[in-house]
Amino acid sequence: MKKPCKRCLLSDMGGQVYEERIERLLVLMDKEIKAEEALYEERLSICRGCEKLSGEDATSGTCLACGCYVELRAAVKKNRCPYRFW
Repeated sequence: MKKPCKRCLLSDMGGQVYEERIERLLVLMDKEIKAEEALYEERLSICRGCEKLSGEDATSGTCLACGCYVELRAAVKKNRCPYRFW
């Protein structure tokens, strides 16, 4: 498996890592709780620029503030950033 970039989201890494860990959960997420695609992408854009985005090991794409996978947190419309950036 490709070693994750320290500043990358799992989706930025592409390939098998993203598909196995995140994409499956996003696809199965109930549409009633899921954020619209534009909102989701806006949130991820903010996270990409955040100093709290971590990815030194297999837990790439995690938030150092709360420990979540940012792609999953951003996908739920009622969720918010722990620092209220979004």
